[in-house]
Amino acid sequence: MIRGIGVDIVDLARFERQVLRTPGLVPRLFTAAERELPVHSLAARFAAKEALIKALGDSAGATWQEMEVVADEHGNPGFHLTGGVAEALRARRISTVHLTMTHDAGVACAFVVAEGDS
Repeated sequence: MIRGIGVDIVDLARFERQVLRTPGLVPRLFTAAERELPVHSLAARFAAKEALIKALGDSAGATWQEMEVVADEHGNPGFHLTGGVAEALRARRISTVHLTMTHDAGVACAFVVAEGDS
């Protein structure tokens, strides 16, 4: 059963300007592993985290560091969720979170589907 969906889109040029203007932004939004990625990948990950918050319905108890975007053995994106975010999933009876991301033509986009048993 679908418990929530979320989508977010990020303007790449605007995101890059913000990252350059605000040096503390990247360490606040991304885990150490994510910080090594190019700016277009960071924008897609930001969109993914925003989409997850929308799928959950709110950001109560969540921090950016608790939502790490990772790749499986095939390169497919997913989340490693900890802390308040993991607790929010349990409270909402969400057992699976699906993620897809893309970046093209100056934008990054992410879509999340949160699933759980009835």
